[in-house]
Amino acid sequence: MTLRKAYLIVFIILLVDQLSKIYIKTNFVYGENGQIDVTSWFKILLIENEGMAWGTVIPGTYGKLFLTIFRLVAVTGIGYWLWDSVEKKHSSNYLIVAISLILAGAFGNIIDSIFYGVIFDDSYGHLATLFTDKPYGTWFHGRVVDMLYFPLFEGNWPEWMPVIGGQHFKFFNAIFNIADAAISTGVGILIVFNKKAFHHQS
Repeated sequence: MTLRKAYLIVFIILLVDQLSKIYIKTNFVYGENGQIDVTSWFKILLIENEGMAWGTVIPGTYGKLFLTIFRLVAVTGIGYWLWDSVEKKHSSNYLIVAISLILAGAFGNIIDSIFYGVIFDDSYGHLATLFTDKPYGTWFHGRVVDMLYFPLFEGNWPEWMPVIGGQHFKFFNAIFNIADAAISTGVGILIVFNKKAFHHQS
């Protein structure tokens, strides 16, 4: 696969990711009050997080800034990995596609973290405004927009189970975005097709 095709994959995913986030951010209010039930197991709702998996937050004044800078460094490394894999000519297309997906997903969420705090106001109780004069944050302190929710089924854990017995649960309870899906797909390719991904073509 050529570098041009790899970059095209990255560009398409970035475009879809950012268009979907901007649409959700400007057409949905935050949380369940603005939720749309597409089906019983697929819902669209706007939530935002600090950019780590499951909404994890790095504590401290500079926690968010540290996370964003770390991710910029990581994306630079992934970008070099993609370039190097293509330049070697004999790298597997599985590997190149996987790296392209991971790069696009990571870069998509970084855009939120860097820019969204200064181009959007908040979404609590009203629709957000793009390019507002009252932004909710500052540079490098934006929140990542998530909207895809698949609660496939829910129930209660059996009473006999230790610690969680009798507690209510939902599966799948994570809310994510296109960028997250791209990263997960790329990692999945590397795991499932490991031998093909890292097989050097002659």
